[in-house]
Amino acid sequence: MFDVIGKRRWFYLFSLIVTIPGLFFILLTPFTNAGLQFSIDYTGGTVWEIRFVDPNVTPEQVEAVFAQQGLEASAIKTSSGFIQIKTEPIGLAPAPSPSPSPSASGSPNASGSPGASASAGASASAAASASPATSASASAAASASASPSASPSPSPSPSASPSAAASPSASPSASGSASPAASGAVGASPSPSGSATGGNTNLPTTGKLGEVRYALEKELGPIAEQATLTTVGPVVSSDLIKQAIVLILVGSLGILLWITFRFRDVKFGVAALIALLHDVIVVLGAFAIFGTFFHVQIDALFVTAMLTIIGFSVHDTIVVFDRVRENRARHVGEPFDQIVNHSILQTFGRSIMTSLTVVLTLLALLLFGGSAIQDFILALLIGIVSGTYSSIFVASPIVVDWHLWEDRRHGRMTATRAPRVRRTTP
Repeated sequence: MFDVIGKRRWFYLFSLIVTIPGLFFILLTPFTNAGLQFSIDYTGGTVWEIRFVDPNVTPEQVEAVFAQQGLEASAIKTSSGFIQIKTEPIGLAPAPSPSPSPSASGSPNASGSPGASASAGASASAAASASPATSASASAAASASASPSASPSPSPSPSASPSAAASPSASPSASGSASPAASGAVGASPSPSGSATGGNTNLPTTGKLGEVRYALEKELGPIAEQATLTTVGPVVSSDLIKQAIVLILVGSLGILLWITFRFRDVKFGVAALIALLHDVIVVLGAFAIFGTFFHVQIDALFVTAMLTIIGFSVHDTIVVFDRVRENRARHVGEPFDQIVNHSILQTFGRSIMTSLTVVLTLLALLLFGGSAIQDFILALLIGIVSGTYSSIFVASPIVVDWHLWEDRRHGRMTATRAPRVRRTTP
């Protein structure tokens, strides 16, 4: 029979070997750029992932362009070929309203003819009484005649640029027209300022990010693709930090109180909490090491992963503790360390098989689940393995050592089973 409790010092040593390097990198976090790497969910800022047509563009070149724009940014190149840029929070300017602007007809036209506004009004009134198709073409013609960009006059006018900026709604109406002449006239001069779009996959064209985008394309060539664009303010990030701390503390305190009440012994509750702390340090330490060397970040899903790990670890610990309670009542008189060792061996197969099925599922998700949940699955995988180990080789031995320490402190001898005396008949 394998003596788990008798070799508990070796398991303590193994836990120290696993946790000490992680603790070292965790303690480096406040003082250096090494250690835990927090995403913008906790630090606030803007994360922008783009890929240039030129694959030779380096993150250092991107950081230099941001510095020219007065922004401090850190850029890394991901395995998929995108460059991930992290900088201070930058908001997008709102896109121009697509509603028709009445000021377009009142602005001076580029050709200088005084009858332009009158002809535009006549065309608009004629379009109101015509059929839908005729109305669309007439509207396009009216907007084309009112827009200086459609004018064939080559001579520039000081009023041309404000007139073009005041009527961004002319282009959409003309492009949707059934008349080829109208669509060709309006499509002859597309305006970049009128096509400002936002979102996670559309490149910005307005605001500070629009300026940075054009500066990047001017210096490093065109941008081929944008993977994501996310901005989180400092208020949201501070709220997430507070909520994460409160969730973990409340969950741990509830587990301590419930296990102590359930087993009528504070030793079991404290031992389960120490095992949880062991698992938290292992996962955090692993992410600190991965963040230092592979730029793995802690995001909002990390708290969900930690709470899941805590629940799974406590489940395994309670299974062992419950068997210890049953065996104490069943084998009265046996040494406590032997009772705990029997209980561990009796539940060992169940714990390993349960954890193995979860680990196989998580490995499949890690390999084929995609990059969006990769860090979340990695945290779960490390935590499940650590939780299974700590439930068997950390929590139960701590209860045994605490029990033996209390016996020595109170001068009690370890209880042993009384030898059986054979009764003989006279």
